Amino acid sequence: MELSEVIKKVRLELCLSQEGLARELHVGFTSVNRWENNHTKPNQIARYALIKLCKNKNVNTELIELLGKAK
Repeated sequence: MELSEVIKKVRLELCLSQEGLARELHVGFTSVNRWENNHTKPNQIARYALIKLCKNKNVNTELIELLGKAK
């Protein structure tokens, strides 16, 4: 599964808009939009923040594992 798909699934599981996820991760809305549209990938800090958010919000562990592995 592509990283862009994983990010979108995580966002939907958290019931957040792209803007809401951006706020949670302290990044711009356009960053989340670009990640989900496969134009760019989150840097290491953003990916770590996303994984931490998922763990804190009890997101499906399979999705968290995919975030760590997806390229």
